[in-house]
Amino acid sequence: MAVSARERLEDLLEKTSRTFALSIPPLPEPTRREVTVAYLLFRIADTLEDATLWSHERKLAELAAFDALLVTPDAEQTRARAASWVEDPPLDHSGYLELLGETPMVVATWSGLSARARELVGTHTRRTIAGMTGFVEQERDGALQLGNVDDLRRYCYMVAGIVGEMLTELFLLDRPELDPIVAELRRDAARFGEALQLVNILKDVASDADEGRSFLPAGVDPAEVFRLARRNLEAAGRYSNRLHQQGAPRGIVEFTLMPVLLAWATLDRIAERGPGAKLTRPEVREILKTMGAALDAGDLGGLGLCAAC
Repeated sequence: MAVSARERLEDLLEKTSRTFALSIPPLPEPTRREVTVAYLLFRIADTLEDATLWSHERKLAELAAFDALLVTPDAEQTRARAASWVEDPPLDHSGYLELLGETPMVVATWSGLSARARELVGTHTRRTIAGMTGFVEQERDGALQLGNVDDLRRYCYMVAGIVGEMLTELFLLDRPELDPIVAELRRDAARFGEALQLVNILKDVASDADEGRSFLPAGVDPAEVFRLARRNLEAAGRYSNRLHQQGAPRGIVEFTLMPVLLAWATLDRIAERGPGAKLTRPEVREILKTMGAALDAGDLGGLGLCAAC
């Protein structure tokens, strides 16, 4: 039986991000399709940036090539580029490599979005590619090492804060009921994304070091980074809560709420047990059950999203 493009996209989600594979499906259409395609485009860019098996120069060349494909999509060039990535892979991750091989389908699906959604996703993906390129240019001996907390904040903005801004604009498309809180959402949009990225960095510090990356600046007290993560999670919780209060579709509230709750629990686990500590699957299920009950009751007050929520 032939697999539809939608089924293939969802399969790629499963193989590249457990969190997004859980949080994207509740989104209403067409937002679900737009966010799925956007995530996969950002993941392609992220894979080219990580590229532990490529030289510094190769990373820069491939990021530039991917950017060019988003400026002027060309099916033949996209197929050729994807084939070269699979033939000479940038890293050892089966899910990411499978996604690279499906770049032509992902780009074609992006090209088929509504004009406004296509513009939003393309523009924000290219902004992130530009930011990633800047950080790759700063690599020393092929390894990314951030020098201070300001560098860390800039990096988190480039790879995740921009994602938060893009998601916000997609949520606002054709939803006039959200107009009264546009300014509030845009204020917290970047910090929504940055919060999740910071927690991932704290969780993966040991494995990143093994691969030659150092996102935690040397000499910086980890407690300072934990405080930054908690402040950003407060903003992310406020973001989700305002969507809920303003009557956003439940799927959008759930999409934003799920990673925030998981990030809070993960951050507490890391603080308790150290880098690499993870939530168990039963713990994740319990968090999602609690979230569902709160959404059913229409009251998020007991979730501890933020001090002012």
